[in-house]
Amino acid sequence: MKMSFRWYGQGNDPISLDDIRQIPGVEEIVWALHDKQAGELWTEQEVQKAVHYIENHGLKATIVESINIHEDIKLGLPTRDAYIETYKESLKNLGKNGVKVICYNFMPIFDWTRTEMFHPLSDGSTALFFDKEKIMSIDPQELVEIVEKESRGLTLPGWEPERLIKIKELFDAYQGFTDDKLRENFNYFIDAIMPTCEEYDIKMAIHPDDPPFSIFGLPRLANSQENIRKLLSLNTSVYNGLTFCTGSLGADLNNNLVDMLDEFKDRVHFMHVRNVKVYDNGDFSEVSHRTQDGTVDITGIMRTLARMNFEGYVRPDHGRHVFGENETNVRPGYGLYDRAMGAMYLTGCWDMAKGL
Repeated sequence: MKMSFRWYGQGNDPISLDDIRQIPGVEEIVWALHDKQAGELWTEQEVQKAVHYIENHGLKATIVESINIHEDIKLGLPTRDAYIETYKESLKNLGKNGVKVICYNFMPIFDWTRTEMFHPLSDGSTALFFDKEKIMSIDPQELVEIVEKESRGLTLPGWEPERLIKIKELFDAYQGFTDDKLRENFNYFIDAIMPTCEEYDIKMAIHPDDPPFSIFGLPRLANSQENIRKLLSLNTSVYNGLTFCTGSLGADLNNNLVDMLDEFKDRVHFMHVRNVKVYDNGDFSEVSHRTQDGTVDITGIMRTLARMNFEGYVRPDHGRHVFGENETNVRPGYGLYDRAMGAMYLTGCWDMAKGL
């Protein structure tokens, strides 16, 4: 197991690499070129600069999250081939600089959805929250305004202003779009990039849909055991793999996460481990990583990883905002302290399961 920590880059993250390297066991930084829009080339010079900066702080930079996929690829438009070629060039530039895993998603329009960024919890902390009834009753533009207001100027992946100004146009493009059509377009994309991935030894790890059910009528591909099985069977190369996100998949109580991890273990390249508390009405709140605080069996997940002798990457995913973190000083879900506690909890679970 390689413990990692997501970081949003120099000048773009209130948390420093010097802070992160003080978390015991964290050796890898999960990074990206966050100023790049979907479809833009990641040049070798830009990649080298980012990797060297991370390595000069005593950390590794072998995992990227993510190179966003242009919407034309997901929609299967005639322009997709040009965007796929650019994507392949970016992969080459990353592979030349030691990157081994790319976490990405194939979700239409939104990378993830919450209705509240700083929802108060009973212990005085705040966390990301999903109100299912609210999602079912509001207009997508209203959701965009909520996210823009609560992010307080810190960009959030999947909610870039350049994308969101085209929200109506994008929803028109996906009108009547089916899961099968989106899966067909995913197949086209993954088949096109696999030779590059294999040549440069870069494993692609698709992130599950978040939430794992349809919102605003948009199709879903990676939200259940059956659907993930379909995606991985479309191209059987080990380089076509999975980011196993316990929070995303765990928001649907029908998903048996331990069974899923057992089935897909040979294709899981990256673990996002976080806990959610799912309520009877379909709402869910993010909580601490501790098993007892939510609905996800985190200890069972870590025990399964230990039994598998998992050698891939793990990161503590979204954390609560604690110890003075709030709307004025932290990116929603990505404070320092609760994620650091999460890393230690996960490492403790691993050590106990391995008998260390």
